[in-house]
Amino acid sequence: MSKEYNDNHRTIGGVPEGFDAHVLLQAVVKFNGPILFIARDDSRLAAMQTALRFFEPSLPVFVFPAWDCLPYDRVSPNAEVSAARMAVLATLATGYTKPFVLLTTVNAAIQRVPARNTLKTASFVAEVGRQIDESALREFFSRMGFVKAPTVAEPGDFAVRGGLIDVYPPGETGPVRLDLFGDVLEGARCFDAITQRTTKKLNRLELAPVSEVILDESSIQRFRQNYRVEFGAAGTDDPLYEAVSAGRKHQGVEHWAPFFHKTMETIFDYLPESTIFLDDRATQARLVRLESIADQYDARCEALKNKSRMDSVYKPCPPDLLYMSDDAFNAQLTTRTIKFLSVLPQSTGPTTTDAGGRIGRSFAPERQQKEISLFASLADHIRTKKKDGSVVLASSSEGARERLSGLLTDQNLIGSMDISSFLDISGQNVVSLAVWPLEQGFTAKGLTVISEQDVLGDRLIRSPRRKRRAENFLTEAQSLSPGDLIVHLDHGIGRYQGLETVTAAGAPHDCIQLEYANNDRLYLPVENIELLSRYGHDEGVLDRLGGSAWQAKKAKLKERIRDMADKLIRIAAERALRKAEVMEPPADTWDKFCGRFPYVETDDQLNAIEDVLGDMASGIPMDRLVCGDVGFGKTEVALRAAFVAASAGAQVAIVAPTTLLARQHYKSFVERFRHTGINVSQLSRFVSSKNAELTKNGMRDGRVDIVIGTHALLAKNIQFANLGLLVIDEEQHFGVNHKERLKQLRSDIHVLTLTATPIPRTLQMSLSGVRELSIIGTPPVDRLAIRTYVSEFDAVTLREALLREHYRGGQSFFVVPRISDLPEIEDFLKTQVPEVSFIIANGQMAASDLDDRMNAFYDGKYDVLLATTIVESGLDIPTANTMIIHRADMFGLSQLYQIRGRVGRSKTRAYAYLTTKPRKLLTPTAEKRLRVLGSLDSLGAGFTLASQDLDIRGAGNLLGDEQSGHVREVGFELYQEMMQEAIAKMQAGGMEGLTDSDSWSPQINLGVPVLIPETYVPDLDVRLGLYRRLSSLTTKVELEGFAAELIDRFGKLPTEVNTLIKIIRVKGMCKLAGIAKLDGGPKGAVIQFHNNKFSNPAGLVDYLQEQRGTAKIKDNKIIVLRNWDKDEIKIKGAHIIARDLAKFAQA
Repeated sequence: MSKEYNDNHRTIGGVPEGFDAHVLLQAVVKFNGPILFIARDDSRLAAMQTALRFFEPSLPVFVFPAWDCLPYDRVSPNAEVSAARMAVLATLATGYTKPFVLLTTVNAAIQRVPARNTLKTASFVAEVGRQIDESALREFFSRMGFVKAPTVAEPGDFAVRGGLIDVYPPGETGPVRLDLFGDVLEGARCFDAITQRTTKKLNRLELAPVSEVILDESSIQRFRQNYRVEFGAAGTDDPLYEAVSAGRKHQGVEHWAPFFHKTMETIFDYLPESTIFLDDRATQARLVRLESIADQYDARCEALKNKSRMDSVYKPCPPDLLYMSDDAFNAQLTTRTIKFLSVLPQSTGPTTTDAGGRIGRSFAPERQQKEISLFASLADHIRTKKKDGSVVLASSSEGARERLSGLLTDQNLIGSMDISSFLDISGQNVVSLAVWPLEQGFTAKGLTVISEQDVLGDRLIRSPRRKRRAENFLTEAQSLSPGDLIVHLDHGIGRYQGLETVTAAGAPHDCIQLEYANNDRLYLPVENIELLSRYGHDEGVLDRLGGSAWQAKKAKLKERIRDMADKLIRIAAERALRKAEVMEPPADTWDKFCGRFPYVETDDQLNAIEDVLGDMASGIPMDRLVCGDVGFGKTEVALRAAFVAASAGAQVAIVAPTTLLARQHYKSFVERFRHTGINVSQLSRFVSSKNAELTKNGMRDGRVDIVIGTHALLAKNIQFANLGLLVIDEEQHFGVNHKERLKQLRSDIHVLTLTATPIPRTLQMSLSGVRELSIIGTPPVDRLAIRTYVSEFDAVTLREALLREHYRGGQSFFVVPRISDLPEIEDFLKTQVPEVSFIIANGQMAASDLDDRMNAFYDGKYDVLLATTIVESGLDIPTANTMIIHRADMFGLSQLYQIRGRVGRSKTRAYAYLTTKPRKLLTPTAEKRLRVLGSLDSLGAGFTLASQDLDIRGAGNLLGDEQSGHVREVGFELYQEMMQEAIAKMQAGGMEGLTDSDSWSPQINLGVPVLIPETYVPDLDVRLGLYRRLSSLTTKVELEGFAAELIDRFGKLPTEVNTLIKIIRVKGMCKLAGIAKLDGGPKGAVIQFHNNKFSNPAGLVDYLQEQRGTAKIKDNKIIVLRNWDKDEIKIKGAHIIARDLAKFAQA
């Protein structure tokens, strides 16, 4: 052909982002077939998906994501990503006939995938009422990459429990429960992964593989053959070859996918008839990707030649087998209809057209200039554009839309309408408000879209992630493992040794085995499990069974707790009598100030802000503690409080423990208070003495409104003209003298204290009304998309990770568990990654030296901070987005959480690498810990988690140092309960505080089997969790609900479980009646009351008379004669006796 251009290839100019979705929809209508859109990266793909949903919610849109790991990585792609890819391929392989749009990225499009034939033969179909071969199904699971788990929580999990099979297939359906009767599928139903309860029924289920590597006999054979051909005979030190030969899935095996398949295809082969749209700058992105693949491959080959002792073997698969080269990609496109999209208008020609869209107006100039009203300019712009057609304002969230709507009303723009999609726009020339997180607005014929970012500047917007995993994970973290220390309410500290079935009175009974001093054993029936609480520390002295030391310890502590509760309540009462200035948000500027916050507020954050504003407007001095992990948005609470105080004409002092924190706060305050007329200054050893003097004078004569500093602010020579609000950050880091000085300042000003030490929810409850407390437990939206990799130490991966961060202008943390590990890693950085500069920090350095080093890193003078665990506390460095944790198996779970939380605080994707020692077996607990952390994207759980097992210091700060000693004595959970009870009683007016009245549990022995059989619930942790929940239920409704849930999750209730639930009901009645022990047999029952007392002696006499001689008192016990020959009658009878006695006790 003499023509230079291809007739099928056209460029469409004037397609700004957002408008491109509209262009795609027109193509769907025109071609009436599949449309393939290739985005340049993940964020563009997500933006296109959102835009399509806005323009046409009913259109089928499939998303084919790229792997979220690097080429030639040691780790596998995330299970969810693999599952989503396979679900799309399976749908396309079986032939999808309706018009649809498939969204993918450049990285995904150039990677080869398993052939269509492979997927057609690799699905498993199950229909209700048909026979199903269970062994074939299990075989399918293991071949197709599914993983066996105790409870199904993620795509690719499956669990088998008798006749029930739970599986989480790839795709949209969510987890599914299959109910087998013999070999017939009796029912299939979807269920919720958190509650494990059924959501809807299914008639047919089709399962696709969850991994691109299929481990059946022929594939394994093929892999071994290809691997040997490519690399020669494998040695004994090749873990990948060993694992696959044994039929096991090895971490990162997907990078050798071509070795497993006869042929590989491309996404284009799956869509032979499609029209292809290429995103703006997609070609450049593709060439960069190909370069990176070649680099990674060379690095692997190089590393193979010079293998260091810290590495394990990695033989890379040739790139052409897994990726399409530039020529191969272009050959695929030659015969296709291709549309190249361009954001900017192009000069039209034979293969170039203009779609007529233009980038919208940006309000950046108005934002920078004080004298121009930003929102007035916006209103004028909207009025002008309304004449040409519809105007849509795209907001990031419901709350932001509401705020924008209010701001428009203030500018007299009335009549705007909330819409959920483009189809809701009614009539011409209207202003509509939509929730559509669009980066930049655009204009087209008859339509103007203004995005919130155009007006308010760069905002961090992502849809809130599902919080699914956090919950599942927490139940897992709460489970007891043998060897844990626990506290028994009556016998003290013991060691949990596991669950054991004991035969009592001829019937099996599940008991918890506890070990005490001198190897004494105690067997606690499972229905009394609520007498146990976790001790909260790893070491402690075991108590002696039957000794009096524990009771004495408990009694002494009750005295102290009573005094402490008394002290707390007195402080609260005194505060309520003092007066402070009433401060309220200024009506005109408040919304604008809040509008400049670049995130979507979380619910917890809004509640905390509301609490603080309420306190400041109450006229009583505020004393509020705001708890939340670093980066959870505490500073925003302080900013808004400071704004209210400064607007009311009062001065604000913010005190931080380190110069680094003071600088961080100063930076964010200056940024937010620009153009408000409020003067912000700082005082610390980094400020020149001249500036410090100016600031001090300004504070004295009232020119400085807000001052931020270290404890220099607390010096005696510092005076304020009119101090109205004191904000204390991380109070626990201040010494006693500073705290005293703070107390003097406190008398009648508002005080807001911020802390990142998590305070357990239960303690928070117990202190409510004593010191005002707000907890921010939910992390901000999308500061948590931290991609976590768990793998052996691998020089190439880590070098790549550090360099990637270095070249994108960011910084990295390298954390080691011990100071003795520092030299080894220092050597690694010098020899393997000489391109980056690093600085070392550890807790043994002098405070000022450490401070200087941290400040230097914060200022960006070094690329890598190599440190011990000191990075856990309080660092917030937005440019640091890569975290490498050396020997991660040596850290505790909450430590790993805290450390990992140091990255991922800005818009860039953050990476965390948890490395372990090559070829070293991990302990089961370390493995579980790392697996859990690797699968948890959401850090909100980290807060709850850390507060559970956090070294209990955190709670101590509320009351002072004496507290931690007490906690050690009785364990954390019990201490909290006692504290809570004391405060509640005192507030209710009962000044005697704690009594022993409620902390006991009735013992019931009827000689009937009481247990959840192992055959019914095989997983021990799940079983213990069920026992724990069951012991806290009391009413019949709750117990029936629990039974329904068990049937739903595990199938029909066995008689033992039924009996257990009935026994729990009897136990509830016994507690009401004050019965401590009830022994039943065929001839009746023997009853013993708690402390040998019955609350209503006259009622007991009436009861005995009613029994007409069948009940009598003997040795402080009541003997009731009955004829109970069957177990059911025995349980029913015991319930009736307890119920009647309860009636008389309450009378």
